[in-house]
Amino acid sequence: MLKKISVQHVRQGMFLHRLEGSWLESPFWRRAFVIQDEAIVDSLRGSGIQEIWIDISRGLDVQEAPAPQPQAEEAAPPPAAAAPAGAPARIPLHEEIARAREICAQGRDRVASMFAEIRMGRAIDTGEAVSLVDEISSSISRNPGALLGMARLKSVDDYTYMHSVAVCGLMVALGTQLGLPPEDIREAGLAGLMHDVGKALMPVDVLNKPGSLTEEEFATMKRHADKGWALLKKGGAVSDAVQKVALHHHERWDGSGYPQRLAGEQISLFARMGAICDVYDAITSKRPYKNPWDPAHAVRQMARWKGHFDPTLFQHFIRSLGIYPIGSLVRLASGYLAVVCEQTPAALLTPTVKAFYEVSRQRSIEPRRIDLAAGGEAAERIVAVEDPAQWSFQGLDQLWIES
Repeated sequence: MLKKISVQHVRQGMFLHRLEGSWLESPFWRRAFVIQDEAIVDSLRGSGIQEIWIDISRGLDVQEAPAPQPQAEEAAPPPAAAAPAGAPARIPLHEEIARAREICAQGRDRVASMFAEIRMGRAIDTGEAVSLVDEISSSISRNPGALLGMARLKSVDDYTYMHSVAVCGLMVALGTQLGLPPEDIREAGLAGLMHDVGKALMPVDVLNKPGSLTEEEFATMKRHADKGWALLKKGGAVSDAVQKVALHHHERWDGSGYPQRLAGEQISLFARMGAICDVYDAITSKRPYKNPWDPAHAVRQMARWKGHFDPTLFQHFIRSLGIYPIGSLVRLASGYLAVVCEQTPAALLTPTVKAFYEVSRQRSIEPRRIDLAAGGEAAERIVAVEDPAQWSFQGLDQLWIES
């Protein structure tokens, strides 16, 4: 029997049937499970959700004593934003920036070396790849915004290599948000790092063409998915799950993708994750033939592409990045323009920003940090996402890097 209760009455042993509120407030991936851990109780109470539905035929009622151990299939996942056991504590973004920058530089070199080895017909050094994934994962655990922000700032010449580093980081962040176990998060990260290895076998003139591809060239490039899968399968050093991401990261939820036109859950979990992470990094990166999209604008555009992505995974992807990802240009209620420089994990609509421009007077101001979640400036809130291309500002990324 279902019963609606205040979140303040939640206790271990209850069967959580449904949350009352927006998916943006939900701290969990699964929607129905037995609450087994006090950390999950704390996560619920801190999520902003006021009421939940419990099933008292499958777990405790409000007045009952502690319940016996639930069945294994009803076990709850860890809290969505929890770091793996033994992971470093979350630190401020400015403390992680230097390490994140170094990891990105090393990652770029390692991926370039991996592609060179593939072109020479040599086997991929999976030990080196896993080591890089672990370094990226540690940075994500300390502060995800630092590495994800730095990986987005790739040059045109570095795109092919840094794209793999960025997708690895995005996969790790999404896997953590989903509450996957540490070994699965590592596999997801490795899949992100390896998802484009087939591009090492593409004609260099097509791969690096400074402009839109012809239909024939695009048909050639589409073969990177099959070639990447065959390369990883032949090597035999990575799991089937990692191989499938190389093959299926261009499949779409509605079946309109390639190479096999799979749909829905015919596509593996990691490949559905990879499809989201691959597109986000591509559209927020500078390319020879287009300027990058603002991160918040990219998220909103992707949300409109119905049938492209697994909708549930995409919701959690937004939670892993923030509704206003780091580096987004936003307009505040006061009329100032600001750059998002830090996320507030428990409150996606109120990140920390750095205001730097007064629109009404069309003048720059001394950059000023504002924690929108702190409530110190009651009138201050984000009212719009701005297109940087319309403003011709220089050095926007330095505002959040130096925050």
